[in-house]
Amino acid sequence: MTDIQLTESQQAAISALMHDEGVIPPPLALARSAYLPNDGVERDRAQRDPDGFWAEQAELVDWVEPYTRVSEFNPPDHAWFLGGKLNASANCLDRHVHGDRRNQAALIWIGEDGEEHTYTYARLYREVNRFANALKRLGVGKGDRVVVYMPLVAEGIITMLACARIGAVHSVVYAGMGTQALASRIADSGARVVVCSDYTYRRGRRIPLKPTVDEAVRDDPQVQWVVVHRRGSRPGDEPVSFESEREVDFYDIQEPREIHCPPEPMDAEDPLFILYTSGTTGKPKGVVHATGGYMVGVTFLARAFYQIGDRDIYWSTSDIGWIVGHSFIVYGPLSIGATVLVREGVPDYPTADVTWELCERFGVNVMFTAPTAVRMWMSHGPDAPSRYDLSRLRLVACAGEPLNPEAHRWAQEYLVGQSGGMVVDNWWQTEVAGPVLGTLPTFEARPGKVGKPMPGVVADVVDREGRSLPPGQGGLLVLRRPLPYMLRTVWGDHSRYARYWEQIPGVYAAGDIAVRDSDGYFAVLGRADDVMNVAGHRIGTADVEGSLVRHKAVGEAAVIGLPDPVKGERIKAFVVLRKGVEPGPGLIASLKDHVRQDLGPIAQPSEIEVRDSLPKTRSGKIVRRYLKAVEMGEDPGDLSTLAD
Repeated sequence: MTDIQLTESQQAAISALMHDEGVIPPPLALARSAYLPNDGVERDRAQRDPDGFWAEQAELVDWVEPYTRVSEFNPPDHAWFLGGKLNASANCLDRHVHGDRRNQAALIWIGEDGEEHTYTYARLYREVNRFANALKRLGVGKGDRVVVYMPLVAEGIITMLACARIGAVHSVVYAGMGTQALASRIADSGARVVVCSDYTYRRGRRIPLKPTVDEAVRDDPQVQWVVVHRRGSRPGDEPVSFESEREVDFYDIQEPREIHCPPEPMDAEDPLFILYTSGTTGKPKGVVHATGGYMVGVTFLARAFYQIGDRDIYWSTSDIGWIVGHSFIVYGPLSIGATVLVREGVPDYPTADVTWELCERFGVNVMFTAPTAVRMWMSHGPDAPSRYDLSRLRLVACAGEPLNPEAHRWAQEYLVGQSGGMVVDNWWQTEVAGPVLGTLPTFEARPGKVGKPMPGVVADVVDREGRSLPPGQGGLLVLRRPLPYMLRTVWGDHSRYARYWEQIPGVYAAGDIAVRDSDGYFAVLGRADDVMNVAGHRIGTADVEGSLVRHKAVGEAAVIGLPDPVKGERIKAFVVLRKGVEPGPGLIASLKDHVRQDLGPIAQPSEIEVRDSLPKTRSGKIVRRYLKAVEMGEDPGDLSTLAD
């Protein structure tokens, strides 16, 4: 069986996508200042001479020792910049501290309550060096693993860079995952040290983190030290006390005068970090990224795709617990010397205006956010962004889930309309640490389509045998050539890594359904296995959700399949209404009719529930398994990734 069994709604979506409406031309100012002024030429050049292309991009980072060969590919294994040595922390700090950016702001950190701290590159250098020396005194060295269980605080970023400085491999676990999830990641990585915060703050509530760490390490003899960043200094807070000899304070173990720590020269293929994917079933995969190729990739993409300049104020609304936080809060923007705005908290608390107030106050130029966040802002209406001066916000990039055309056009009008800028879509994964498909600001945006392959990327849409499919025919999204910023292995289980290349021999299978048009624009339609079976019809959850948010009353939607004795599965939808819309029987009927007309009667939800909010992870992804478990009266499992 070589044909891909697309859902009927996916087929309908493909038909609609082949007729572009509302194409957004590239702003002339962005196109003129683009890092790659002619993406087509660059793409052709990278296709003809990939090693030559990546060798040129490798000049963006500083090498301790030059590499002797650009790449080596023996499927499924690949290696990059062989023989070269560098240090990721030195690329993010030292070359700026010893240059003109010494007193430029590297990080502007803002707490949920408005507390602010600014770290110049010189100050961040000192803080990282001090903690790197403290880790060395605890016995941490090259190749040792350090688990980081911290919210979006400056100390979390300092810890990551300190690990990179001494050659330790950090593994950041989202500060909110439960005891079992944390314990399994500590055990799997073989971490000797855990660095955590005592609390995090979310929607005005103080949420303890250390009790989770206490339980996770209680019976783990391999953990020698637990370093605690104690935040208990606010009114009403009680400082956390230590109950074990292996617990030490984050700042007490530092020697204030130790502001220099020589960066460890790392082989280009030495691991930089492990990041565990948050799968809903089975053992999480510890994705391993290598130092050289990763740093070249994220530095190049920070400039070429996100168009971040060294004088820009850049803000990503993600978290260091996810790949976006690694690549485009920490390593990419700091490598090029930008100023990174970092805010702990959700983007609509304490008010729906908070994001735009901060954009105005700090003059944010480039923003990365999730489509879910855009739809949330849509649900509040356009008044909030319209009240603020967003004239400096020239680029908003979205990734994490498909960006539906309605949200894309809304963001284009209300978020970058004042600047004449652009909203761009992009697609990538934890396993591929930066944009693979996307819309560069030198060519038009086509809402509903993520864009074209980045220079150096050879993407294709294929059947199950790996044969290329023609434009307009949906199939499996694959990469035919490895990239420097792709994973090298799964920690402790190389056979799981090999499966990425063995599902369809010779290519990297991303696990998503996609289609491309005759101009080379791709649309990613969702996971290949994320479908419902209703009366023998395969219906994608993303398709029904997309239809619902196209209704003028709906801001956000989530869809699940529930058992049905006749149909096999029936569809239930959960919606969050836009500001000012009142729920009622007439509205529910209107929503059902809308889906029926949009996708056909088989895709019409049997039930629609209006909610004030949807359960989401901190990265903005809707947790549908929670909704399904509640509906079926089952244990929803680990809910520690929920944002609220």
